[in-house]
Amino acid sequence: MKGLILTLALMALPVSAAQAGGSQGGTAASMSTTMIIQMQSDMRARMQPMMDDLRRLSGTAFDRAFFSMMIPHHQSAIEMSRAALPRLRDPLVRAWAQSIIDDQQKEIAEMQAELQRLGGVDTARQNRMRQAMSAMGQMMTQMMSRSQSPDHAFLEMMTPHHGSANEMANIALQNGQTDHVLSIAQRIMMAQADEMHDFKDWLRTHQ
Repeated sequence: MKGLILTLALMALPVSAAQAGGSQGGTAASMSTTMIIQMQSDMRARMQPMMDDLRRLSGTAFDRAFFSMMIPHHQSAIEMSRAALPRLRDPLVRAWAQSIIDDQQKEIAEMQAELQRLGGVDTARQNRMRQAMSAMGQMMTQMMSRSQSPDHAFLEMMTPHHGSANEMANIALQNGQTDHVLSIAQRIMMAQADEMHDFKDWLRTHQ
């Protein structure tokens, strides 16, 4: 399991500008290096304090915090995918966006049910995550409006978004104690690491 955690954690690292085809020598379809780096930096600045806070928790408090934070994180991915779908051109990218909507809606329902069993939502942590995800949604809107390729913009934004979900899931695999938390965290990491690999591969081949 430790080997799996390390491998998936490495895959969860945000896509680099070069991997995203965002270098200045790339095509105009991809976002500029500066914008990608700024987006990644802003995301890390918003997420890291919450990740550090999550690492300090244990037991039921950890379980409630993890689910409470992951729900708005998933909701933002769904909202970003729904907003992007009408503009996406590549059938494969459209299929990925729809899969994010379908899969993460199911996981939200599962996590909401678990929260009821645990005593309810950790409101403070959920609100902090919701605010961070709202800022990410605004960044994605800006990226898509400036990009000549909505498909590039969507994948360049969704890749680090998945990376932050995987970071939370990785913490859950280390700090979680219940089968429910470990099972959901492992499924999130496996699914989103696979998607990140596919996104990066598409970006490399569509520069």
